[in-house]
Amino acid sequence: MKTHARAVVIGGGVVGVSTLYHLAKKGWSDAVLIERKELTSGSTWHAAGLLPLFNLSYSVGQLHKYSVRFYQELQEETGMNVGFSKVSNIRLARTKDRWEEYMYYAGIAETIGVTVNVLTPEQVKEIWPLCEMDGILGAIQHPDDGYIQPADLTQALAKGARDLGATIYRNTTVTAIAQQPDGLWKVTTDKGEITAEHIISCTGNFARKTGEMVGINIPVIPVEHQYIVTEPHPAIQERKAKGLPEMGVLRESDSSWYMREENGGLLLGPYEVGAPVCYVDGPSDESEYELFNEELDRLMPYIETAIVRVPAFGEVGIKKVYNGAIAYTPDGSPIVGPAPGLKNFWLNEGHSFGITAAGGAGWQLAEWIVDGEPTVDMMGVDPRRFGPYATEGYLIEKNEEAYANVFTMHYPDEERSAARPLKTTPVYDRLKKMGAVFGSVYGWERANWFAPKGYEVPAEDLGVGAEVLTGHNHAPALEDGRIVEKWSFRRSNYFDHVGNEVKNVHENVGVLDMSAFAKMEVSGPGARAFLDSIFANAIPKKRGRIALCHLLTKQGGVRSEFTVYEWAPDRFYLVSAGAYEAHDQDYLRKLAPTDGSVKLTQITQRLGVLVLAGPKSRQVLKKLTRTSLENKDFPWLSGKEISVGMASAHALRVNFVGELGWELHHPIEMQNYIFDKLMEAGAEFGIKPFGIRAMLSMSVEKSYRLIPREMSIEYNAYESGLDRFIKTDKEFLGKQGLLSYKEKGLKWNFCTLVVEGANDLDARGSEAIYNEAGELIGRATNGAYGWRIGKSLALAMVKPGYAETGTRLKIKILGNLYNASVVAESPFDTDNVALRA
Repeated sequence: MKTHARAVVIGGGVVGVSTLYHLAKKGWSDAVLIERKELTSGSTWHAAGLLPLFNLSYSVGQLHKYSVRFYQELQEETGMNVGFSKVSNIRLARTKDRWEEYMYYAGIAETIGVTVNVLTPEQVKEIWPLCEMDGILGAIQHPDDGYIQPADLTQALAKGARDLGATIYRNTTVTAIAQQPDGLWKVTTDKGEITAEHIISCTGNFARKTGEMVGINIPVIPVEHQYIVTEPHPAIQERKAKGLPEMGVLRESDSSWYMREENGGLLLGPYEVGAPVCYVDGPSDESEYELFNEELDRLMPYIETAIVRVPAFGEVGIKKVYNGAIAYTPDGSPIVGPAPGLKNFWLNEGHSFGITAAGGAGWQLAEWIVDGEPTVDMMGVDPRRFGPYATEGYLIEKNEEAYANVFTMHYPDEERSAARPLKTTPVYDRLKKMGAVFGSVYGWERANWFAPKGYEVPAEDLGVGAEVLTGHNHAPALEDGRIVEKWSFRRSNYFDHVGNEVKNVHENVGVLDMSAFAKMEVSGPGARAFLDSIFANAIPKKRGRIALCHLLTKQGGVRSEFTVYEWAPDRFYLVSAGAYEAHDQDYLRKLAPTDGSVKLTQITQRLGVLVLAGPKSRQVLKKLTRTSLENKDFPWLSGKEISVGMASAHALRVNFVGELGWELHHPIEMQNYIFDKLMEAGAEFGIKPFGIRAMLSMSVEKSYRLIPREMSIEYNAYESGLDRFIKTDKEFLGKQGLLSYKEKGLKWNFCTLVVEGANDLDARGSEAIYNEAGELIGRATNGAYGWRIGKSLALAMVKPGYAETGTRLKIKILGNLYNASVVAESPFDTDNVALRA
């Protein structure tokens, strides 16, 4: 056994072997893979081998697209048959909401280059003659989709990796992993020790055991997945004898199952509610090619719908029921990227669609490891999108929920209810009594909007048909039985209520709980120099001033965004998006000097944040503090520690809604006191709470960018329109890559669009944008109705030449084209008069 390697991959399923292959393909021929048993002996061996291109995640969609293309190239490269049957994939729609989900997805697919055909029921019948069309509105088809033989694919990857110089050790068990003082990793096995610069964990069902070896919590627990293989059916055998093509992979999403041909019979794979997690403590040391006992009772509702849709399925006997473990994460997407807190330890885990994602995940992770950055925005699969709150109990609830919702409609405004509420701020109960309808980010409960007292959605608007198994379209009922939120791809029941919140903030004053912000103190004699060296913007030289600062990649893409405020000498307060706390703070820690000159302290839980915004916010706050709030004493983009009644807060004159206001960053134990005082002082000025959806509507009216939408590693900071936050007269991380890229010519431009004729819907992000000649020239990144200007808006990245004010374009929303025109940035209050008032 080798004693040293550039990289060691642990785990010999399709994900691990793909990672090894791609590392070798990038030139790391001294990479090694260690597998405890035989290749594919974990979940890979019992996988159904489907290759679904369909995915509403931009990141995962890119990975799947690469995989489907790459597997065909791999076959040519290695000369080994991977068993790829390109038979297409058809997804049936039985409801209007499902059809709109498909149309929304089709827009995403177009922007990433995936072909999607729209089929009528008659066209489906031609392709799938054994399928009954009753109740079917239509379907979408991926002509490049199909299925593959997982074991054959893995062996082809293994041959390709070996041909490139990589080494595979089978029947070799890793017993310990430890990082040495020199930074190298030592992997101890039952066959010897090996040191490596990089470790990549691809251990599937063993992920949590692997994490324990290095002291991290990997948020992966598998769930049992069953599928049924039938005996041959005469009609299918007859088709094969006649040389007719396979009927393809059929998915009735509204009944939560997939079906395809298998050796003259049929294979049915339901995703049932109630499937339990498994291997919570990891499989046994002897586990190999392991299956669980079949549980057909759980599948009966799905089997019954399958027989109605494809009667042939009920006309043959069951040949085999497979019940095996599939790794899951709380949101159903895999975990691909650097492990938080560890140097050169990488994760490629949690793949619930591992066969499909393996190629793309291996490709991007190899780019990340070898080149220092992926080429695809990977925020949707980054391991650091979860934090310490993702405990074992949390994972059990959320992973079972994720499995049960594989085929449910993925509404853009859906908020799943399992494992909630978990993290709440002191003001949570007060907001709840005021009608708050909550969402969740990074485990925190946040008020999305406020329902009027006694409000509920009319019963006739709920549900999409009793015969549809996946037909939920609303949030769970409140304790008193009322259902107050309906989800939709269009404007939904809360639309007008959000508008009222915006109107009150614009005309009077509102208060918003933003305590979920990620917060860190960076202190020490080297703090200023450190921050100045990594951020593109200059750190304010005058204490009390605020700067918006961006952390860039080496190539000049945008990794993170921070508000920076020096609240005491050599003590800087950094605030960033709550959803990316672990991500942002992990990067800061890995970049910080190790000489003791800089100290980083996570303080998110210590401080609450209440946003006070609106033209009357100064009048409210003046009643509670002796500090002068006038412009000459307290200008925009500055901060001071003030008293709020008997409490204290750092008041930062900045917000994300574009109105006069302050963020009050306060000791969390004082939150209820401060909230009550604000509501009491603001009563005469019409103060009301507002939620995240109102805030986001107002932010779009200001053309404010978000990570990873308008700001991303895929876009150069100049492409995102961040020129005023880039100070090229100093050195900072990514400066050379940023300027080099700009010199070669920008590929994208950020712009704001007014969408015409969108009377009951708005862009959500990922919609395709065309020029007047019908050519695809960009994609929407965000969208909302702008209540203050009375127009539907979209933020977008378009090709150069199309971002000039007045340019006429078209945008496709839910399958229909709408006229749009480019407007000046910040269509509401372009000159920031309100902010500076």
